[in-house]
Amino acid sequence: MRGPAMLLVLPALVAVAVTAAAALGGDEFRRVLSLADYNTRIVVLGTTLLGAAAGLIGTFTYLRKRAMVSDALAHATLPGIAAAFLLVGQKEIVPLLIGGAIAGTLGVLCVMGLRRIPRIHEDAAIGIVLSVFFGVGLILKSAATQLSMGDQAGLDRFIYGTTAGLIRQDAWLIGLTAALILISVVLLFKEFRLLCFDAAYAHSLGRRVRLLDLLMMALVVITTVVGLQAVGLILVIALLIIPAAAARFWTDDLATMTWLSVEFGAASGFVGALISGSYANLPAGAVIVICAGVLFFFSMAFAPARGIVFAWWRRFALRRRIGRQHVLRALAEHEEAHGSERPLPFASLHQMRSWRRIELRDHIQRARAADELTIDPNDNIRLTPTGRVRAHRLLRNHRLWELYLIRYADVAPTHVDRDADLIEHVLPAAITVELERVLAEKRGAIPASPHPLGDVP
Repeated sequence: MRGPAMLLVLPALVAVAVTAAAALGGDEFRRVLSLADYNTRIVVLGTTLLGAAAGLIGTFTYLRKRAMVSDALAHATLPGIAAAFLLVGQKEIVPLLIGGAIAGTLGVLCVMGLRRIPRIHEDAAIGIVLSVFFGVGLILKSAATQLSMGDQAGLDRFIYGTTAGLIRQDAWLIGLTAALILISVVLLFKEFRLLCFDAAYAHSLGRRVRLLDLLMMALVVITTVVGLQAVGLILVIALLIIPAAAARFWTDDLATMTWLSVEFGAASGFVGALISGSYANLPAGAVIVICAGVLFFFSMAFAPARGIVFAWWRRFALRRRIGRQHVLRALAEHEEAHGSERPLPFASLHQMRSWRRIELRDHIQRARAADELTIDPNDNIRLTPTGRVRAHRLLRNHRLWELYLIRYADVAPTHVDRDADLIEHVLPAAITVELERVLAEKRGAIPASPHPLGDVP
């Protein structure tokens, strides 16, 4: 699955999940799903846009290995928010967000500065900044709550998030942030790609790597600060990292990964807001992150590119293919030693390799279904004309590689058979031609075995 078809996977999954939930859920869920309430529309729109924006810039944060820096950034916003409240003296959202942005930027600069000091590794720098800034934030928050207006500060909403409290202005702010990040990524996509995959090469091309790094982290700061109201500083890091990590399982193409990350982030916000709005006392921020986690574990298990299930299946299919090829080569070696008129008994074939009987039966049945061999009622096995052609090609590749290892890698003839087994099944035609040229072997001829073949009774 590649290209545009892959990008349709998530919308299809979300549509199926939402349809099933609507069918199985109660009236409250269907009411929320209809988006009939004004507040529901605001919350769903805001969280969906926030998830999309976080997934977009999170792709480059993840590839740049800045996940923990983003975590330190999120925690570093707390002292800025509390300090802004102490200075302003009232719950003004704009000054609080500006204070959080300033503190977050300062935290990022501190991490980048500490990393340049010898003997201080990146993980230590992140731990220092995260803990110190968060500790200062808790002290300032405690001081704010002791003021006469402290009970109205609502500073806890920036720690834990209050998605249900989003208003129209918040949705507009999130939408503007998403538009800013989209424009920035489109304009700097090539530069960000260079920065993520080879910063040294980007520097050699004259790109200002440090400035690009700061611009990328500035976009992360903006997304983090705007997302504080929805999911809180503790969980906002999840929206920056989990969608990108999930998208990485599906593709190697950066553009496709970026778009998938946007889809995963938007779907997490959309479905999480719907579920939270349908059930009382369910914190929306936590539900949104859990939805992102479900998408991550689904991708880790079932993504065709790197999913665990598909990787296991590919290894299983490769082992079966190699086992069948070993059966064909064993039959070819038997014919080489005893002629094609003499069949090979199943018991003798079983002794030639460390197969289990049920495994060997499976290989034989699959080769028989491919018209590569026949087996009579007495368990005597013969190659068919089609199987003989394939077996001779396998045997020839094996012998060519054996001779190459003996002549140029100083592998002992008594050990070369097992070493050749490891690579003979993946030799492309071009490598085979090159082996013929290096070894001066005639095209099509099967070289003699460099070691004695096991005598088959």
